[in-house]
Amino acid sequence: MFRNFRPVTLFCCGLCAAIIFGMVGACSPKHYKADADKEVYKIIDKKWKGDFGQKVNYTISDVTPSPNDVQVEVPSTGVISLARAAAIATAHNRDYQKQKEDLYLTALDLTLERHQFAMQWFGTFDPKYTRGHSNSSAPGDDDEEELSYNADLGFNQVLADGAIVSVDIALDWARFLTGDPRASLGSVLTANISQPLLRGADRKIAQENLTQAERNVLYQIRTFNRYRQKFVVSIVDAYYRVLQQRDAVANAENNYKLRVESRQRLEMQADAGRVNRFEVDQAKQSELDAMDRYVRAQQNYQQGLDTFKIELALPTDANVELDQNELKALKEVGVNQPDYSADAAIETALLERLDLATSMDMIDDALRKVMVAENGLGADLNLVGSMSVGSTPPTDYSRLQFHRGTYGLGFEADLPLDRKKERNAYREALIALTQQQRQYENDADTVKLDVRNAYRNLEQAAESYSIQKNSLDLAQKRVESTTLLLEAGRLTTRDLLDSQDALLQAQNNLTAALVDHAIAKLSFFRDIGVLQVRPDGMWVQQ
Repeated sequence: MFRNFRPVTLFCCGLCAAIIFGMVGACSPKHYKADADKEVYKIIDKKWKGDFGQKVNYTISDVTPSPNDVQVEVPSTGVISLARAAAIATAHNRDYQKQKEDLYLTALDLTLERHQFAMQWFGTFDPKYTRGHSNSSAPGDDDEEELSYNADLGFNQVLADGAIVSVDIALDWARFLTGDPRASLGSVLTANISQPLLRGADRKIAQENLTQAERNVLYQIRTFNRYRQKFVVSIVDAYYRVLQQRDAVANAENNYKLRVESRQRLEMQADAGRVNRFEVDQAKQSELDAMDRYVRAQQNYQQGLDTFKIELALPTDANVELDQNELKALKEVGVNQPDYSADAAIETALLERLDLATSMDMIDDALRKVMVAENGLGADLNLVGSMSVGSTPPTDYSRLQFHRGTYGLGFEADLPLDRKKERNAYREALIALTQQQRQYENDADTVKLDVRNAYRNLEQAAESYSIQKNSLDLAQKRVESTTLLLEAGRLTTRDLLDSQDALLQAQNNLTAALVDHAIAKLSFFRDIGVLQVRPDGMWVQQ
């Protein structure tokens, strides 16, 4: 039976084809990139669960986006709405791009870990020409030429239970071109297997690195989606803060115009002898202060706008502005509180927060590390087998002589006489487990604290808005009444100027309170884990 077995024939055909195609049409870098992208996103798509968030806007910049990914051009001019700002930031923000790349790289690491358990082929081909002096004393035998090559084709594979298999078939060909022409063509088939029986024998032990890499991808998907929740809040916050600064410019401008009117009216009254000249000087000084506040408000607004442009990955010289109607719409909506009690919010956060779920799963990781370290304390005992079969000499390379092969079976043992390194690793794993358990407890307490603070901030922002709204009403009435009383000679100019200062402050405070509440509400939904990011970069409450 062995005499009719000719696997080397297939080997030679395969080797020649591999050499030809390998030399002529090796895979291009573009092919390798496309292959990596396909494998990575297949992994991510399979591991992405529905409760993590919508599976959009997660492909890196040099990969073709999915149809649902937001795609928007970077504007150089025009008015940018809040929705458009969120879309631009999602598509172009630099930190967002890095988060997508981190996700990609984590999945890429997993592809290599999976490859460790795949059949890994190898092949070599080493042709060689030699010429040297012959040992023969016959005439004409001064030089001897030889053409030869060595070729190998085989594979290595690590099995799921830790066994290592290696198979190799080698082809050795040589031909003498001068002297006494002769040729040889032989092949050797070798195979080795090593099966651990004690240390490293368990499938969970052998696959620990793979298991951890699989879970790391899951963790990174959670991290990415948690980042998206924070990201949309930061963009909305920055957008409204710029509008708040723009509103402060409008308030400062109106205040300046009001001071000019007051100064002009006082000048007329002073000319008529109804007020003292020093009161006109007070009004002039107040007018100059109002002009200074107006200029500084404009500067703060422009600086805030330029900073926000960077968030959108826009050049700072882009001639864009934000839509003031967004602030008007926010004012029309006013303040409304979410239908959550503090206890219900905390309970929701403990169930929904993605980062807390990862922290809990890391306890399982630490437990596995303890099991692996404990296994490392034992003795090594491996069952090993080997085979080496040559072909029929001198040139019948395709006929392997299995009946004359060399076969081996035995054990390799390593007694646990020195396990200091393994002992330390085991102790470290136990401590790491305890640390991770404490870390989860701390993370859970931190989540509770985050929610409590978010809940308090939301209540405080709502109360502040109500207070500032009443304050603005009083400030407006105060300006009206002090103006009339000043004309009647019953108040001084300083009273009028003070009331105008109070009005400006109340206007700015009301806008700030409104924006604070909007961001506090969004942050509250983020901190309890129910803020879902839409494909366009905006949000929706779960």
